[in-house]
Amino acid sequence: MKKNEYDLIVIGAGAAGMVASIKAARDKKSVLLLEKLSGIGAKLKATGGGRCNLTNTLANEDFMSRFGRDGRFMQDALKDFNHNDLVNFFKEIGVDTHAPDGFRIFPTSHSSATIISALKEEMLKLNIEVLTSQRVEKIIHNDKNIQGVKTSTHTFLAPNVIISTGGLGYPTLGAEGDGYSLASRLKHTITELHPAMMPLKTKEDWVKNCRADTIAKVELRVDMKKHKKLRAKGDLIFTKTGIRGPVVLDFAREITPLLSKYKEVPILLNLTKGKNEEQINQHLKEESLKRVDATVVQLISTLLPNALAQELCLLCDIDANSTLKAVVGKSKAKLINYLAWMPLTITGHDGFKMAMITRGGITLKEINPKTMQSKLINGLYFCGEVMNLDGPCGGYNLQWSFSSGFLAGKLL
Repeated sequence: MKKNEYDLIVIGAGAAGMVASIKAARDKKSVLLLEKLSGIGAKLKATGGGRCNLTNTLANEDFMSRFGRDGRFMQDALKDFNHNDLVNFFKEIGVDTHAPDGFRIFPTSHSSATIISALKEEMLKLNIEVLTSQRVEKIIHNDKNIQGVKTSTHTFLAPNVIISTGGLGYPTLGAEGDGYSLASRLKHTITELHPAMMPLKTKEDWVKNCRADTIAKVELRVDMKKHKKLRAKGDLIFTKTGIRGPVVLDFAREITPLLSKYKEVPILLNLTKGKNEEQINQHLKEESLKRVDATVVQLISTLLPNALAQELCLLCDIDANSTLKAVVGKSKAKLINYLAWMPLTITGHDGFKMAMITRGGITLKEINPKTMQSKLINGLYFCGEVMNLDGPCGGYNLQWSFSSGFLAGKLL
């Protein structure tokens, strides 16, 4: 094979691109991996706060269901390379993993540096040529077939190209959406792109007074008739400007598209671990009988952190130091209602600079799920976040990157 000619060129040295390169090289293909940054695995390094939540223990069917209606697109990729295969893959290249909570799987080192180092060493063993600081400006092709790529400084030839450039999240780590522009020039359709997995801002400013505590098992739901089915459960944290925490990171992928249509998105929060109004009322009555001198704020604090209990009294025009018996009429009804479903209004977010993933991407209708190859041009493949498929936090998106990368790297 001539210089600058390969069986496969992979654009983007993230999780998906590295696994795709390794799979192809193990199948005796000559591989060139191009990365526009000065180093590889930049976003992988930041995953899970640097702890690198690789995947989780869910069975394939349950795993796919967490991605919504398009989840079944990943059926073939998961059949080839699910969480058990991923664990075995890393064990083969010297990385031990574990699931300390029985669900999320991490390297035992709890360091993404361990993962990147092992992948880098495996690519070296397989003679994969890795070139950094190489921005791909154009994919060379004729009407039906891929022929290679042009970077800012070189031309490289190959009959197969994999786009694994990721999305728009974390622009400080190199995300610029270049994969979308490369694909669109080859007539692929790009859906609307929205930031996801990120904190949200609220109209209400009382949240800034409740920042000290994590509220466990909160349920969020959209309070809009057309979107009332949108809901999520998990831990929540109030911030200076809004809300964050695992449940918010998950729910943001539903909220950000709505914010692009509406200026505000009203939501409701159940902060009392699923208790309804009747159960809350009964709980407060029982607590008041146990502690006859207890103030309203003390009783509410048996359900919520004290700072939030104080704010709730203010919102309901209740004297925090009064007894429960003194709280009657509309004030009491409002208190019980807010304890069951606290209203908040989402007004914004910090855009892609704070987004861990991108919602949207290359439309799945133009990609063969059995191979990850383009339906429009031979030899063009996709893997990872560049496609229109995203899931919640908890190892879902990284597993999808690895699985789609492995399948793309087979060059079927």
